[in-house]
Amino acid sequence: QVDLVESGGGSVQAGGSLRLACAASGYIYCMAWFRQVPGKERERVATFYTASGNTIYADSAKGRFTISQDNSKNMLYLQMNNLKPEDTAMYFCAADSALLRCLDNPRYWGQGTQVTVSS
Repeated sequence: QVDLVESGGGSVQAGGSLRLACAASGYIYCMAWFRQVPGKERERVATFYTASGNTIYADSAKGRFTISQDNSKNMLYLQMNNLKPEDTAMYFCAADSALLRCLDNPRYWGQGTQVTVSS
């Protein structure tokens, strides 16, 4: 069992930045950020593979978002720059020990943190 707790959401104007943080209760091989808007499908934003440091980004996040991890503190971060109104969503931290499942439907989820970007 891995517990995940997100923080750092909020409201910003378009072009602004936010940094999301996720505290994990233990080490796990894969961690990711997803987001969801009510009525729409959940979207994987970025994935971080702990052992290798490899990352995968959604096209919508490339060039603007950076996922990173502090292994010593079991923390995952998502730096979001040049935010757009379409980035408005509930952002979730997720994790799984199975690397492929981590991409689609991770086993562990946080409670989410809201990000709202105004134009």
